[in-house]
Amino acid sequence: MPRQPITVLGECVADAFVQPQRSSPGELTLKVHAGGGPANTAVGLARLGTPTRFLGRLSEDTFGRLFRTHLTASGVDLAHSVNAPEPSTLAVAELSPDGHAAYSFHAEGTADWQWHPAELAAVPLSGTACVHTGSLALVREPGGPAVEEFLARAAGNATVSIDPNVRPLLVDPARYRERLARWCELADLLRLSADDLALLLPGVSPEAACDRWHRAGVRLVVVTLGEHGALASLDGTRITVPAVPVEVVDTVGAGDAFTAGLLHHLGERGLLGGRLDSLTAPDVSAACAYAARVAALTCAAKGANPPWARQLTV
Repeated sequence: MPRQPITVLGECVADAFVQPQRSSPGELTLKVHAGGGPANTAVGLARLGTPTRFLGRLSEDTFGRLFRTHLTASGVDLAHSVNAPEPSTLAVAELSPDGHAAYSFHAEGTADWQWHPAELAAVPLSGTACVHTGSLALVREPGGPAVEEFLARAAGNATVSIDPNVRPLLVDPARYRERLARWCELADLLRLSADDLALLLPGVSPEAACDRWHRAGVRLVVVTLGEHGALASLDGTRITVPAVPVEVVDTVGAGDAFTAGLLHHLGERGLLGGRLDSLTAPDVSAACAYAARVAALTCAAKGANPPWARQLTV
């Protein structure tokens, strides 16, 4: 069966990691990687072997050149990304001893959020089995409404996947809550982390949250729970998947890698390209187990560095 193409829409962010051991008094050393949730997911999909197109507004600055090199080296198609005059978004990350990152963002007036309808209206959707988006490009003004319009157009033929990837330092979680019901109307698959859940629905259990989002329209909800694995809910049928044990270097990009693994596995089996009507609980269980392996390998590497397909066959 031919592999099903996936389109990923969203931001590519310069992740600048503080290097304390290399800094002298009065200076700060940073190591910059290409990041951003949607871009990480596109890289993960392409490395696993899914034909992947990334729709981003990529700056023409130094970071934008880094993004293009990183994406194309992983096999991502950038033919319909926009060459943007605005600067790139910068995120400065400091890692804790257990590998978790705390971020500060420099994102005002940057390229990622400036989508307007004409840019996305020019993107052909024929042949795309799935459109994945989320994170800041979907919620920040002025481009968020244009992205929603694009999803509504894509939903006619393609599976729609959304990862809210809540970033409270940049957008008040209340803005995500205001839009989430609409996203559930548009989406067939909603993937989010336990941290996202705590910000979106404080005090609500993953199971109750899944039921709420099913009622809003989304068929498949997957909540990743870090070292506790993942909970998936397909129209209310629960599937739990354990985490894969791994020596954690850092957790940067692990959720994005999980999403890439999930979508890749579903696409490999011809299950994308509509409303997930033929999807079964065993299908979801197998896809989540595969995604957990992809996420574990990402945690074992530094930065958002998802594995290549060959690494999963070892």
